[in-house]
Amino acid sequence: MGGEEDLERYEAEIELRLYQEYRDVCPMFSYVVETERRFYLANEVISTVHDEGGRSWVELELRDAWVWDMYRHSRFVSSVRVVTFRDVNVEELPKKEV
Repeated sequence: MGGEEDLERYEAEIELRLYQEYRDVCPMFSYVVETERRFYLANEVISTVHDEGGRSWVELELRDAWVWDMYRHSRFVSSVRVVTFRDVNVEELPKKEV
């Protein structure tokens, strides 16, 4: 059982570091994007809704993004393309006054 506890502790530590990184980089971005599979921060979001044959889906193009994924070595990406048949949430983050 020690192996399971070690694995859970390791994953908890990774999640904590990921949250700390998110908190540190969040001010660098303008948008929060949530899909069924991922959570992103981005500075540009282009959303296109497609409808063919009664079935619709959303295509997102994100530029200058950060991906919430604890298993990626590099979470900063220059562009991301997401295609989904599920709900998408895009929120503009409040601007901080200088």
